[in-house]
Amino acid sequence: MKQKIKYSLLELEKKAYEFRKEFLEIIYFAGSGHPGGSLSAIDVMTYLYFNQMKFDAKKPKWKLRDRFILSKAHACPALYVILAHFGFFPKKELKNLRKFGSILQGHSSSVKTPGVEFSGGSLGQGLSFGNGHALNAKIDNLDYNVYVMLGDGELEEGQIWEAAMTSHHRKLNNLCAIVDKNLLQQTGFTKKIKDIDSVEEKFKAFGWNVISIYGHNFTEIHNAFNKFLHLKKTTKRPTAIISHTIKGKGVSFMELKHEWHGKAPNKKQLNLALKELDEHIRRLKWKSNLQ
Repeated sequence: MKQKIKYSLLELEKKAYEFRKEFLEIIYFAGSGHPGGSLSAIDVMTYLYFNQMKFDAKKPKWKLRDRFILSKAHACPALYVILAHFGFFPKKELKNLRKFGSILQGHSSSVKTPGVEFSGGSLGQGLSFGNGHALNAKIDNLDYNVYVMLGDGELEEGQIWEAAMTSHHRKLNNLCAIVDKNLLQQTGFTKKIKDIDSVEEKFKAFGWNVISIYGHNFTEIHNAFNKFLHLKKTTKRPTAIISHTIKGKGVSFMELKHEWHGKAPNKKQLNLALKELDEHIRRLKWKSNLQ
């Protein structure tokens, strides 16, 4: 089955850079948040919402919606700007990120925020939650897919691997896990803190289909999710997409710096970041005009 492209991949790449600008601004206004992992994850998330998943912002609990479960819930600024774009809540709410009483918590909350499927905070739990949704689809004969985004540091949690065994045992071929493998966690390089490689071989050993991509290349992203839809029809296994990314992608002074895991930019840093992102957007507009 070939997935139809609803938006051009160049258009989506440009949109992802625009989203980067939006969530860096709201993290700045909040004075706290997690830019690094949001910047690494936004490309895959943009593709999912624009070209892959079925949902209805006016009916957030529609039974046949595809589920996106952000297990690395600290990257919620990236998710919030996408949900606001599609109208799950008004865009004006974005500037209330992390404010007392806001619907936009520092870690995503399914209780407070329309469109959010999973309340995060403690890592390691999203895949178990995704298993439940995927199994529900099987039991109730509902045609939807479940996408769970994990962090590579999160894979140090033992519950992830218990859940991975369950995914295979239950033949959850409607489940796709995406590992945002950006090489860093809060205090340094994941490899130095706890070496989890090879992630691909580990998921294969647990009985999963495995696809490896560069998570900032929209052609590779598109092909990977297209392959997942094919594997769903041809196998009885869950699929893991190992998305090799760069923490802080798009802002040179944030890239591959663990210090930007959970720190808001100041005004000068924000302006520098926005200037860089504008340059990326101008380059993509120029490229688009050539086509």
